[in-house]
Amino acid sequence: MTSAASTTDSTDAQAGRPAAEAADPARPPAWQLRLRRFGYTAGPGADVRARLVPPFPEPALRVWAALGVAAYRVAPMNRLLGWVGPLLVALVAGALRFWNLGRPDKVIFDETYYAKDAWALIHRGYEVNWPKDYNDEVIRLGSDVPLGTDASYVVHPPVGKWVIGLGEWMHGFTPFGWRFMTAVLGTLSVLLICRIGRRLFRSTFLGCLAGALLAVDGLHFVMSRAALLDLVLMFFVVAAFGCLVVDRDRSRARLLAQLPVDEDGLVRPDADIAETARLGRRPWRIAAGVCLGLAFATKWNGLYILAAFALMSVLWDVGARRVAGAGRPYPTVLKKDVLPAFVSTVPVAIGTYVVSWTGWIVTDDGYFRNWAATAGKGGNWTFLPDWLRSLWHYEYEVYQFHIGLTSGHTYDSNPWSWLVLGRPVSYYYESPAPGVDGCPKDTAGKCAAEVLALGTPLLWWAACFAVAYALWRWLLRRDWRAGAILCGIAAGYLPWFAYQERTIFYFYAVVFVPFLCLAVAMMIGAILGPPGSTERRRIVGAVGSGVLVLLIFWNFIYFWPIYTGTPIPVDSWRARMWFDTWV
Repeated sequence: MTSAASTTDSTDAQAGRPAAEAADPARPPAWQLRLRRFGYTAGPGADVRARLVPPFPEPALRVWAALGVAAYRVAPMNRLLGWVGPLLVALVAGALRFWNLGRPDKVIFDETYYAKDAWALIHRGYEVNWPKDYNDEVIRLGSDVPLGTDASYVVHPPVGKWVIGLGEWMHGFTPFGWRFMTAVLGTLSVLLICRIGRRLFRSTFLGCLAGALLAVDGLHFVMSRAALLDLVLMFFVVAAFGCLVVDRDRSRARLLAQLPVDEDGLVRPDADIAETARLGRRPWRIAAGVCLGLAFATKWNGLYILAAFALMSVLWDVGARRVAGAGRPYPTVLKKDVLPAFVSTVPVAIGTYVVSWTGWIVTDDGYFRNWAATAGKGGNWTFLPDWLRSLWHYEYEVYQFHIGLTSGHTYDSNPWSWLVLGRPVSYYYESPAPGVDGCPKDTAGKCAAEVLALGTPLLWWAACFAVAYALWRWLLRRDWRAGAILCGIAAGYLPWFAYQERTIFYFYAVVFVPFLCLAVAMMIGAILGPPGSTERRRIVGAVGSGVLVLLIFWNFIYFWPIYTGTPIPVDSWRARMWFDTWV
């Protein structure tokens, strides 16, 4: 087990000192001297190999020997465990998400838009208008429901609806069908977080812990069981982040392979190589660009995440070249890496976005599809294809809609309240009588059946402390992992503060929930204790972290009825409404 408190390359910034400091190699860099007053202590000097590509810790031979595993089998078993553990966590997450997925057998919350739009997309290639108050007919008729041809004005790009539509194509126009793909992506995102956490922390245990926390988060769970766009957006964001983390490791390994090895077998920094080396083809960065394009093509706030992740990836290149010995890493990266990074992400993402509109492009019946040939005829941009001009006009109209959306809603909330669960969103609520729709016959009075998009409270409140811990690790310990986690949180969260007059909802936070779980796992790793801790310290840490994790799991189980729409007595429902704003 490796604690998240260990940082093998937290001293990346030590290489490439200014000339005045290079004259005295024993003198710490100026930034270290400034941070000492805040508690910073530089890690021990290490071989550049360990700082560029930190190795996974050696397996604990005593544990494997106690299990009867021969020494020569330990390494392969340890690698196998790196997949078996995450797959088991994902299997449990999938079982939870697919259990009774078709219930409630209703159109809940915004499924009234996206489930219908998805059905139209896979049959028409564009969204159509539906009769008002038609949800009961959709449930009654299912796949036999009549589908119109009158194009509908929609304000979100099509990828999320194509994803939902794939489930409808496989399983029909039913609640199970339109929730199927969000349940699949919710399960896969748990697997991704397990693997990403393992690579970040160099610990299978902490990676699986991060995935397990995501599996029992109430908001992620509810969103995985509803046909809304935000879970799809979250999946592509997590996939892009994972691609960039893999790209970071592989590009640093290429740089490491070009550095000289001294007579002691240690890799040493080399300024000339660090400033001239090329990092080669980077297919994982291109894959991240595709994923970010799919995120942007699901909901527009994916644009902020594209910008944040692209910048983060470039800063990782700066850190790599600095560790390798570059005296001026920023100019070096500007000259060598920025243009390839831009081409691999931004144009790829934009191209992916445009391709996602293919269904609308190839038809003549989509909303605004013929605008360039009618109302938009003439002007200075007639050399562009009509479909492109019409699409640009559509995007402009959608932008005007989004910035002008200020109408109130019962469940809208300010982003300041999200982390503390100020105002969750009720997707479904009914009050069945005893003996009806699953309400126990011996219930005194009616039952309450609700689907409430509410994060597991103890997990989210622990995450508030974990975010503070990650800030400390990043600012004062120069821990790149904390910075990466904070980037994922900030990219999905902070942009909403610029739109506080707009009607926005707490469930938008599902985009950064995976990064909150990574932050909590990192904090728990610190509670467990750093390498070399005494046995007493380890025991205390294990008890403290174990109690916290068990309480989070219990909290998820306690709120299970209001995550799944299970009918419970009204008194039991009221006991779960811990705050007035949850009602």
